[in-house]
Amino acid sequence: MPTNEFSRPVSVDFAPRGSKCEWCGNPAERQLTAVGGSFHNETGVFCRPCGEKFSQTIANAAISSSTSIKVHP
Repeated sequence: MPTNEFSRPVSVDFAPRGSKCEWCGNPAERQLTAVGGSFHNETGVFCRPCGEKFSQTIANAAISSSTSIKVHP
């Protein structure tokens, strides 16, 4: 299955000009929004390093929730 922006756990947009990273206070580069899962619609503006941590947190949550689902015959 090809990877595209519709199958990613986080959508990426440009941060509004002059925004500060919500986690560290450095200039923000991107506005990130969680898509689906337990963090659905959680959003924030982040610098690159903090944005990568946010994205990884969302991806890890999606992986752990999908592996915790048990299917009964």
